[in-house]
Amino acid sequence: MGDVTVVGSANLDLVLRVDSIPAPGQTVAATGREEHVGGKGLNQAVAAARAGATTCFVGAVGDDAAGGRLLASMAEEGVDATGVARVAGPSGTALVVVSAAGENAIVVDAGANGSRQQLDPAAQELVRSASVLLCQLEVPTGLVRHAAQVARAAGRTVVLNAAPAHPLPEDLLALVDVLVVNETEAAALSGSDDPEAAARHLAGSVADVVVTLGAAGALHAGSGGVVRVPGRPAEVVDTTGAGDAFTGVLAAHLATGGSVADGLPRAVAAGSLTVRTRGAVPSLPTREAVDALLRG
Repeated sequence: MGDVTVVGSANLDLVLRVDSIPAPGQTVAATGREEHVGGKGLNQAVAAARAGATTCFVGAVGDDAAGGRLLASMAEEGVDATGVARVAGPSGTALVVVSAAGENAIVVDAGANGSRQQLDPAAQELVRSASVLLCQLEVPTGLVRHAAQVARAAGRTVVLNAAPAHPLPEDLLALVDVLVVNETEAAALSGSDDPEAAARHLAGSVADVVVTLGAAGALHAGSGGVVRVPGRPAEVVDTTGAGDAFTGVLAAHLATGGSVADGLPRAVAAGSLTVRTRGAVPSLPTREAVDALLRG
């Protein structure tokens, strides 16, 4: 049985380095430019694979050069890409602006990521054969719902990283076992700016709610109440991909039969390692790196 199947997005990231992220109407000069493979789905699949999980990816890429590059990256990382459709048109693209302080602003063009509304039979089998289904919201909500329905019918654990934030139908939330959001997303979904209050509110619909708190760590609302896991000191170079590292490592832990509460220290450690390196996929840590940080 596979460990983690990710249904999500794959993008080619164009990263522009700036001294500060521009305000509306402001033009700033870039201090550097890079290209990396990315997308929340692909980032989380790579994070799960580097954490030791057997990982499959279900998504779509275009018939352009970027699509070939995205597929090659999956092969390099040992992520099973048999569930990836190659469709006419461009692959997903993300413009990532990163400040000197390591903060980012991101604009995403879905491209091929918006092309699938339902899982085909082969993709359904990849979902059924995994211990954990991991989804995000850079693909159509209908695709996420269908994947969650297939996973729930097979008795699998459904993890949803509700990013980017937008209203979620109650019928989708009812299919989710573990909801992972950052502070902004938690506020958008709950109406509360207090992360703990937001987590308690969301826990009325989902068994386990995790709110990531950046440098402050994370909190978990579940049957045992609300528990906070402190962050780890890190010299921030680039925060891109930190939340994806957190979520992918947590999913890999759940696939071993571990609990959300026990997996949070590993997930927090993975996020703290990610911010120390530029780029999304290039910064995602290995299981050995997370183990070393936890031991230290």
